[in-house]
This record gives sequence, C-alpha cells and structure tokens, in this order.
Amino acid sequence: MTPRADILKDVAADLRIAASFVTILPVASSKPSGEGAVARATWALPVAGLLVGLAGALVYRIAIRVGLSPDIAALLALATTTLITGALHEDGLADTADGLGGGRTRERKLEIMRDSRIGSYGVCALILSFGLRWSALAAIANPWTVMLALCAAHVAARAGLPAFMSLVAPARPDGLSANAGAPPGRSVATSFAIGTLALALALGPGKALVGLVLLSLAGLMLARLAIRQIGGQTGDILGAFEQVGEILILLVAAAFLHGGG
Repeated sequence: MTPRADILKDVAADLRIAASFVTILPVASSKPSGEGAVARATWALPVAGLLVGLAGALVYRIAIRVGLSPDIAALLALATTTLITGALHEDGLADTADGLGGGRTRERKLEIMRDSRIGSYGVCALILSFGLRWSALAAIANPWTVMLALCAAHVAARAGLPAFMSLVAPARPDGLSANAGAPPGRSVATSFAIGTLALALALGPGKALVGLVLLSLAGLMLARLAIRQIGGQTGDILGAFEQVGEILILLVAAAFLHGGG
C-alpha cells in the first residue's frame, strides 16, 4: 500500500471513530484499534459536528418549505441534532450541572455525575440550553443563514474539545475521557484550524473572532471550575463544553445575522 493510501486509510478511520463517538450513526464497524487511536482521531470531531449541523439545517429548510413557522422549524432542527447525537452532549450538560451544583465534596460530585437520574440543576441547564438555541435559530429565521449558523456552531463547539482534553487532566482514572487519552498536538491544532475556518466562512472574520474569544473564555471558566471542584475533566464536562459552545455561536449568529443579513 502506498503512503498516500495509508494516509487516506488513517483519515477515514479517524472520521469513523469521531462520528461514532458523537453520533448514533452506524459508521464504525469495529472498536478503535491501537493505543492512542481515539485521542488521535479527535481532530475529526468538528467534521463529525458538520454532519450533525447539516442534518439539522436540512430539516429546518424542509419545515420552512412546507409552510411551518421559523419557531416550529427551529424546534424540529434541534430535535434532529439531538436525535443524531443521542442527546450525548445534553446528558453531559445535565450531569455536570447536577454534579457541580449539588455535591459538597469531590467524591460526591463525581458520584452525582455518574448517576443516571437527573436533578433540578440538570433540568434547569437543559431548559436554558434548548431555550437559548431555539430562540437564536428562530430569530435568525432565514434558512440559508440558519444552515451557516448550525454548521458553524456544531463544528466550532467540538473544535475546542481536543485542546480542552489536552490541557485539563481527567478527574478520574476511568471513564470515557480518561480512556480516550490526551490528544496529540497535531490533532489539537488541526481541530482548532477546522473550527476557525468554519466560523470565518459562516460568520465572517470579525464575527468569527468574537466567537473564538467567547469560546476560549467559556473553556477557561469551565476548566477552572472543573479543576477546582472535581480535580479535572470528565466526559460529562466535555459534553457541557460542547453545549456551551453551541449556545454561544448561535447567539453570536443571531446577534449579527438576524434576518439573514
């Protein structure tokens, strides 16, 4: 096999791994093989996010074409993206809110985050997440602009995950995040570049910079909170980071691209 063929094979494998971790699509035929395979594949997380965003945008456009209002179309788009991801990130957000908000000790916080039951903090976090994202999409209204906003949000929200995983150590020795390992520098840089490009293409350079600053600040705040309260990051923390990223980018899009302008 030629070197180029090997590279293409590795890229395809990374894309399957990334998609299998953030969606319920049957794209991975087997478990990732080789030590560090999952960490290496994190560069492809924003690419998997693009698929999720496009699916939501397609449903939004169809809903508008058949005569439904932007409010209903936005709700259907959110339902689509949630279904495709298996509510993975929403679950992480809820568990993070319950754990960090409800536990008094590090051990109790981690225990709550592993509990499948949802508490009042988690419910409130989900209501805010869906409410803010729905309001942003409904405000944008224009189908083409909604597509750009959804794709930018789902790409950029996942583009920062490798950096977060690399800079913040796992809070416990087991679990999804710990088993994945720390992404290599190349994966971190590639993922960041993909996210930055998506924001620039969808929002324009100036607005993309606003989005990047907000994402960076949110990541730093969440990292500090996670380190202080539970000693590091978990899969739930990563899910919360993704949700916050989606919300911020959609709000930026709604503020600057309202009405499709």
